Amino acid sequence: MSTFANVDEILDFAIEGEQAAVDLYMGLAAQAKNPTIKKTFEEYAQEERGHKAKLQEVKAGKRLIIPSNKPVLDLKISDYTVEEEIGTDADYQSVLLFAMKKEKAAFKLYTDLASRTEDAGIQNLLLGLAQEEAKHKLRFEIEYDEHILVEN
Repeated sequence: MSTFANVDEILDFAIEGEQAAVDLYMGLAAQAKNPTIKKTFEEYAQEERGHKAKLQEVKAGKRLIIPSNKPVLDLKISDYTVEEEIGTDADYQSVLLFAMKKEKAAFKLYTDLASRTEDAGIQNLLLGLAQEEAKHKLRFEIEYDEHILVEN
């Protein structure tokens, strides 16, 4: 990961990451043949847009209510799976595994970014966003547990 000269560079990096997540989830939604999968990815894209908006408001000098840093349960399902690329013909299991890994990476990114600033407000914001990403991952893990592991 890059080194950052100031908080604005950290925020810019995080904003770009959120836009990349929006683009990814919207692209996956556009390719999805299953309406449930399509709707799920559209919902996640909307949540990532919300994260981006929070970051942009902080960068513009507006202080927000900091999201809770309360730890989120981790079922660790994605910790025991192999890396997978997602294709246009992916099945539901593959889509869920891919999404879990992306959310886990986003959690790690925000945690790392928080460690790179001494601004307590920005640290709290980034750690709060990390927890939001952990919640996303947990929702994918629960879906996987209820619909994939049960079938297997």
